[in-house]
Amino acid sequence: MKWTDRIGRRVKLRDLHIALAVAEAGSMTRAAQALAVSYPVVSKTISELEHTLGVKLFDRSISGVEPTHYGRALLKSGVAVFDEMRKGLQQIEFIKQPDVGELRIGSSIVTDAGLLPAIIERFSQEFPRAAVDVLPENIAIQQYDNLRDRKVELVLGRLPATMTEPDLVAEPLFDEPNVVVAGSESPWAKRRSLTLADLIEEPWVLAQPGSLARSLHEEVFRKSGLEPPSATVVTVSLHLYMRLIETGRWLGLVPASVMRFGGKGMRLKVLPVKALSPPAPVGFITVKGRTLTPLAERFIECTRKVANSDTGRASMRRF
Repeated sequence: MKWTDRIGRRVKLRDLHIALAVAEAGSMTRAAQALAVSYPVVSKTISELEHTLGVKLFDRSISGVEPTHYGRALLKSGVAVFDEMRKGLQQIEFIKQPDVGELRIGSSIVTDAGLLPAIIERFSQEFPRAAVDVLPENIAIQQYDNLRDRKVELVLGRLPATMTEPDLVAEPLFDEPNVVVAGSESPWAKRRSLTLADLIEEPWVLAQPGSLARSLHEEVFRKSGLEPPSATVVTVSLHLYMRLIETGRWLGLVPASVMRFGGKGMRLKVLPVKALSPPAPVGFITVKGRTLTPLAERFIECTRKVANSDTGRASMRRF
């Protein structure tokens, strides 16, 4: 007997579906209600599955059920099975209608503010009937939970200097220097020649201490032989950060891609200051060996095109 035949006879998709429903509901009664079947059907399915596998999948108690370590192993593979089936069905649908489907991605606040809107604009023009669901992702903590849990297919953001996660693969798109930015009505915006030393005593808004952004900010000053200024405002909110700089009172260091792709509608100007930034690549991360949906593949193609386009480069190149 082939191994695939043995799997089919031992564990059926319906069994996995019921086991996943029980785990999610935390109760066989609630799972039965969610599945619109009787309680005995659910109970019998779980019992037969445990008998077939020869292990206990759930611990029962008065308050409900909890997966055992055997159960968690089965459930993890069950999630993968249904996810791959979903992708297969999406692929069939995609072949029938190439511009239809849902794409789930993760994005950091930096790409949200510049690169991602430019990508989505182009992607939506090429695939107008595709839906994009964007989940926030904090790449700085390097946990990638949404990616590993199959809640998203790829994550956009600033990449770590070295990818140490063996199950993930990163593709850099470009290096992300920080540029010195002031409000467009600021007196500094009219200057044609400036050094970082000229601005060190001015009011600065910087990222929160201990954050990746703050460490990159401080490195810019140190590479110029200066001690970082005492910021009059610190924040983790990029939106607040940019709005404060727009007032003209504060100066700030902003990722170049934010100004390149998203700076057109802002009352901001990149100052002619040569600021030496540490390497900070921006790109996307996927799970190694995991098959992407056709929409994800086309989104990545679109991402590469936008990243390599001349959008905003002329204004940035002057500095």
